[in-house]
Amino acid sequence: MDPKTIAGDATTIVYDATLEDFAILESSLHVAWMKTVAGRLKSDYRYSSSVYYNFPIPKLTNELKEKLEKSAEGILNARANHPSLSLADMYKELLMPSDLRDAHRKNDKLILQAYGLNKDATDQDILKVLFKMYNNKDND
Repeated sequence: MDPKTIAGDATTIVYDATLEDFAILESSLHVAWMKTVAGRLKSDYRYSSSVYYNFPIPKLTNELKEKLEKSAEGILNARANHPSLSLADMYKELLMPSDLRDAHRKNDKLILQAYGLNKDATDQDILKVLFKMYNNKDND
């Protein structure tokens, strides 16, 4: 965004976000968390800072950070391959460009591994791990 952009009251901004943050936030694992803990307005999810700040993140090794950076770059590069499409159009289920879908699949696989889950983990499996981490973070 340019400096003249003003974020609305329903916008969540993560200052100094890293590519690792982006990779995690773009994962299906984070979406499962958001669907469970976020509020709603009609049928739309209402992402808030409490969704973000309460999301459990494992300790990231330097090796994993590098892999997450590359994964995030893969998603961003795939998006850049389709400059005529808006983000909304890119993420329509039936019209999603194959390179973008592939970049997200690779990212999801990496994120799931980072949380000790296999690539076929269900939302229920994911949430079980996330809530266990969430409940244990006060004990660290």
